[in-house]
Amino acid sequence: MSKGLSESELDKLIGSRDYKAFLNTRNELYRERNMKENPPSRAEAIKLMAAHPNLIKRPILVNGSKIALGFNEEEFRKTAGV
Repeated sequence: MSKGLSESELDKLIGSRDYKAFLNTRNELYRERNMKENPPSRAEAIKLMAAHPNLIKRPILVNGSKIALGFNEEEFRKTAGV
């Protein structure tokens, strides 16, 4: 079983970006908690993503300071520098 990211790793990964972009809107917990209308605080979202790795939008491509979330071929190409 693979281990998800820790709270500190998620906090560093998200940095100054909008943490809500990292939430997987297709996740059951996201829908159950009605996070679209009532988003959790940044700290709560990080705790939830650390405890429930499927709540993190994937895949994540990191290239230096650039990040692409979810599969969007155009964004991945820009982030990867292709």
